[in-house]
Amino acid sequence: MIKKRILFGFLGVFALYVVYLLYIFVLSPKTNLQSVYLIPKDAVFVIESEKPVESWKKISESDAWHHLQKNGYFAELTENIQKVDTIFNNKRRLFEFFDGRSLFISIHMVSKKDYGIFYVLDLKRIAKLKLLKTYLNTLLNEGYVLSKRNYHDHEILEIYDRKTKETMHMAFIKNQLIASYTHTLVEASIDQYQEPVLGRDLSFIEVNQKVGYEDLFRLYLQYNYVDDYYRRFSNEQSDWMNRVSENFKFSGFSFDLDKNSTITANGFTNISFTNENYLEALQKSGTAKRTIAQIAPKRTALYISYGFDSFSEFYKNFELVQEASSSEEYESYKTGIQKVEKFLKIDVKENFVDWIGDEIALLQIQSDISKGKNDLALVLKATDSAAAKTNLDFVLNQIKKKTPVKFKAIPFKNHQINFLSIKGFFKILLGNRFKEFDKPYFTQIEDYVVFSNNPNTLKTIITNYAERETLASSDNFLTFNKKFEAESSLFVYSNIPVLYDNMYAIADRSTKTQLRKNKDFIICFPQVGFQLTPEDNLFESTLIVNYQDVEKVKVNSQFEEVPKNTKQTSKINEITDAVFNLSPIYPTDLNAKSFAKKYSNGSIRFEVDLKDGLKNGRYQEYYANGEKKITGRFRKDEQVGTWRYYDLEGELLHKKRF
Repeated sequence: MIKKRILFGFLGVFALYVVYLLYIFVLSPKTNLQSVYLIPKDAVFVIESEKPVESWKKISESDAWHHLQKNGYFAELTENIQKVDTIFNNKRRLFEFFDGRSLFISIHMVSKKDYGIFYVLDLKRIAKLKLLKTYLNTLLNEGYVLSKRNYHDHEILEIYDRKTKETMHMAFIKNQLIASYTHTLVEASIDQYQEPVLGRDLSFIEVNQKVGYEDLFRLYLQYNYVDDYYRRFSNEQSDWMNRVSENFKFSGFSFDLDKNSTITANGFTNISFTNENYLEALQKSGTAKRTIAQIAPKRTALYISYGFDSFSEFYKNFELVQEASSSEEYESYKTGIQKVEKFLKIDVKENFVDWIGDEIALLQIQSDISKGKNDLALVLKATDSAAAKTNLDFVLNQIKKKTPVKFKAIPFKNHQINFLSIKGFFKILLGNRFKEFDKPYFTQIEDYVVFSNNPNTLKTIITNYAERETLASSDNFLTFNKKFEAESSLFVYSNIPVLYDNMYAIADRSTKTQLRKNKDFIICFPQVGFQLTPEDNLFESTLIVNYQDVEKVKVNSQFEEVPKNTKQTSKINEITDAVFNLSPIYPTDLNAKSFAKKYSNGSIRFEVDLKDGLKNGRYQEYYANGEKKITGRFRKDEQVGTWRYYDLEGELLHKKRF
């Protein structure tokens, strides 16, 4: 009888416990709080995952992750994520119980040079079990100390790590668990949860609702704080970064990672229509196929393509947007156009706008001619190559009539290089992003008109086109390009190893040291692409980052380093006519009367007279100590007369009659 009573008593208690659980998980009122409401408003990046454990496992096992973990900076960046993993590592089964529950991770700048990471985990109804807080003690071994404090009527649990001397701060708000190693982020979350900012921002909601949920994780960027994050790495202002921060609002991407560690992100971006006339006009002007790859050199570091149904339609929208947004800016634009038209007696619409086709692009290339410089080019696709030539010839004739500039077209490999002496024309026509092209040189290659401030950039493009060394002939580019939609409004492609070389060439000493140190962790992502296409009042966005073993990158013909010139160490025993076989000379100013190059010690290496951009007149070459080495003359780019070669003591060793 006593045993029966004990059994029935036990069953009764168990039944009451089951009823309690039933009430907690099924019958109790639903007071769930959305995770995003707890994220402090100044988040730069927000990562969201529905299956955090599964996603973390897939990322941490990838080849790209293993490679990046060898890099000190990346290891520091992911340190906080791995600390959380360490805390739960010994209780993996319990941690995996939480998988399938939404996890948010956000990054916030907590000072000018430091950031904090904030976590929100949706526990759903399990958060109502008071036992959960108590059970946290069983997660921790003797290496951790758990303490508690109150903040604005909420209990904050603090887990102190005896080894690292750091503290994780945690709190339960309804169904949510929030945590951070930065206590101010937890407190900011508690302060705002009843009046959320980020989670109720209409621009964020607009992007959030469009991003899919089927992939590995989702990433959101809040551009208003991106420039603050950038200043962590550089004390110098960046016009480009400031424009990004002002012109975009939010981007949201759904990320996936394939077996080759290629990252694919699809999502949406909204723009600030009050700040960015160019993007708003682009959003209204359709899309186009990308074809400028046909003339872009294979070693193009950056290819930025703008596409539209037609340039005329885009330009019309650009004018309308300017007029509607800022009467002062629009009047300034109209005044600039009218001044150019009146002075040169041309019609900008007829002589420029009407012949431009459905794509324009900016190219940053690696030139074999211009060392240590970023070679930039603006490419305009023409609707009709003959119409483009006719109108540009007309404009050149008007310039000759109205200005003192006397410039003859320079022939180069069956192409003509001309000079467009209209100061600030492209800034007036297309806006500030094209202000670099001030009085540029230009050439025409089939249906494409190419402009650059440096004539040697044009020569590089012409040479690569003639030798069929273009992006359109690159299997790497073509394969990568197929991952994107064929048509777009904005497309950005970067060959990272070439971009690295360009950055290294112009960097200061300390930056070069950092670049060398991290090179293998930069170029292991050899191709990066980004695409925007209009959808309603948003841009559908695609980001793809291609990972490749760094040793394979270094031997790939498209990405391999340009071999450096090796100094001749063997002594010339026999002097022959070959000493007068000069390396090609490429003047940077085709209007100049002479051109010279110097040694690193500042002394003259050589100097040559010029006429109409061609070598014409005296040529003198020197040793590094200033002694004369070679003398001769050019006429119309050809060597003529008697050329002489001297040794270091000034003794004549050889001469040749041309």
